Amino acid sequence: MTTAQPFTPPGAPMRDRAARDLTPSTGSPGHAAPTERTGLWLVGARGSVATTATLGLAVLAQGHAAPTGCVTAQPEFDDVPLPGFGDLVVGGHDLSPCPMVERAEALVGAGMIAPSLLSTARSALEAADAEVRPGYDPQGHDGSQLEVAERLAADVLAFRDRHALARVVVVDLASTEPPIEPRPEHDDVDALLAALAEPARTVLPPSSVTAYAAVLAGAPYAAFTPSAGMAIPALTRLATQAGLPVAGQDGKTGQTWLRTVLAPAFTARGLRVLSWAGTNLLGGGDGATLADPQNVRSKLATKSRGLRDLTGSDVTPLHIDNVPDLGDIKVAWDHVHVEGFLGTRLTLQTTWSAFDSMLAAPYVLDLTRLLALAHAARIAGPVPELGFFFKEPWASDTHDAAAQARDLHAWAGRLGALVASRTGV
Repeated sequence: MTTAQPFTPPGAPMRDRAARDLTPSTGSPGHAAPTERTGLWLVGARGSVATTATLGLAVLAQGHAAPTGCVTAQPEFDDVPLPGFGDLVVGGHDLSPCPMVERAEALVGAGMIAPSLLSTARSALEAADAEVRPGYDPQGHDGSQLEVAERLAADVLAFRDRHALARVVVVDLASTEPPIEPRPEHDDVDALLAALAEPARTVLPPSSVTAYAAVLAGAPYAAFTPSAGMAIPALTRLATQAGLPVAGQDGKTGQTWLRTVLAPAFTARGLRVLSWAGTNLLGGGDGATLADPQNVRSKLATKSRGLRDLTGSDVTPLHIDNVPDLGDIKVAWDHVHVEGFLGTRLTLQTTWSAFDSMLAAPYVLDLTRLLALAHAARIAGPVPELGFFFKEPWASDTHDAAAQARDLHAWAGRLGALVASRTGV
């Protein structure tokens, strides 16, 4: 594999950048086949979703379970040269001191994971936990946000080199942040980079500092939360210039996925949705985070947008309530009121109950494999075909789950053929 030429974001401070090799990949012909070893760098690595994904990856790689729930394990992807489960190596950032094994033990105690699976994956969890580095705590940092991003990027690059990885994919699983107030720097690359270099400035939320670190590290990136992340326009442009595929945002794993399956059916049937009321009950870390009235605004926005677009009107009163004793279980209720022929009314009610981390974890593995493929195919910028996985898909207005699945299958097939023709895979 040849080495990609260094990329320095326009206007970026040059302070010791070359010496630390904080230069993203450029999408040059040096990109390797995605079946080579690939890093999965988890932001929020010691949380429930990240731990479940890491444990599940180890179990699948050892052949102790079928990849049920993994989209990329379906027959449509059989001929696509994706990295295998055994090709993925896990590391990440987190502020939590709780080791992955301890988190997994709590999930076993909650009835989510079988004890035998934890026994199988224990050594893999310990190895992944040894690769976790401290994340970004704005309260504990006095320097510039550029310095933070460079430190985070250096962690990713050291991980890549330590394990001789072809590439590293960054997936943000950290706690939801409140919506941000737009700033002029968010739309101007030069102004943003200048502000990041100023010690007294806090121009980006932590999720976006992490996203910029992914750009500096030359890492494809997925935003699995509703936090700003790479959705800052200037950061998106930097990722595109660096030849990096990015995808987001906010994983569509349960209630919202079901809504985007059902809503097109009502439309196709010629029925008019009058109201679609919903309630989420959840505990655990997500429940506590979303109990904050500012943080929950981000989640409510992404959960409502797709249904509004599909039905053509704002029919989505939605509530999210913290119920601590539910732990990692999420319960979602929906009441759909519909008008039919000659004004007749009909009602659909659904109840969704599942371990939230079990719904999200396979998507994390899918996105890692697909972004590795996109990177090998030299795709740059937001990837609309990965909108299937998200409540608010970047660069796409499509929310219909069936249409998104068709687009995903066709896209993966095209890219797979392209990469195979270049590499002989």
